[in-house]
Amino acid sequence: MPSLKDLRNRIAATKATQKITKAMQMVAASKLRRAQAAAEAARPYASHMGKVLSNIAASVGSLETAPRLLRGSGGDNVHLLLVCTAERGLCGPFNTAIVRLARERAISLMAEGKEVKFFCVGRKGYDQLRRLYAKQIVEMVDLRAARTLQFHHAEMVAEKVTERFNNFEFDICTLFFSRFRSVIAQIPTAQQIIPPVFDEKAADALGGAAYEFEPEAEDILHELLPRNVAVQIFRALLENAASFYGAQMSAMDNATRNAGDMIRRQTLTYNRTRQAMITKELIEIISGAEAL
Repeated sequence: MPSLKDLRNRIAATKATQKITKAMQMVAASKLRRAQAAAEAARPYASHMGKVLSNIAASVGSLETAPRLLRGSGGDNVHLLLVCTAERGLCGPFNTAIVRLARERAISLMAEGKEVKFFCVGRKGYDQLRRLYAKQIVEMVDLRAARTLQFHHAEMVAEKVTERFNNFEFDICTLFFSRFRSVIAQIPTAQQIIPPVFDEKAADALGGAAYEFEPEAEDILHELLPRNVAVQIFRALLENAASFYGAQMSAMDNATRNAGDMIRRQTLTYNRTRQAMITKELIEIISGAEAL
């Protein structure tokens, strides 16, 4: 049986941990508002970018002069999985859910005889994937030094991805991230970005009118398609940031509640142990007095 001193030390350590988890919950809640606002602001731009590209691509997608980023390489033998996760943990199953979705896609593709490569953005996803797919990870981007996510971070990742595509290193690139819905709901999402997959109704989303382009549509696509890759990656990073803080806020709230329950149980054990020791001492005193 532990001594009273050991029980007091356990209670004090649990209370200290509870203070830390409560502080982390408050920090995550304060950062969540800004991250959520940034993610929600990026959604319309990314969506409208897809609609514009779909409208333009509808007229040139079948032409041989269409950019390679639009028409693809003509095959689907090599797949690049661009997995975006957080740089830190203590956020419940947030990182694991994204990695699980990417791993399931990789297993499915390899079962079909396809070659799979991984491009990791975020240390936590890299740490999990390298246990099974260390030889298939072609690159890892660490954004721990970035205090605030900016568009140039996404541009840097997009340039690396498009350079590999231009060097014929893969045929299809799929982006994996977690879409923010609420504090308690983050949805792991897979989105094909090279070649882009447009909604069938997206071409008519701008009113179904016929447009004349200046310069030519092919020239516009050569400029917009690489930017679209960066935009979609930037949106994924912002969605991930909001989802991370939401998941961390929820996880730290649960940890704080669990610490409170543990403190109550430890306090009850301490009081019972103390009472038992007092009772034992009284019995010894009374027994000694009767013996005299």
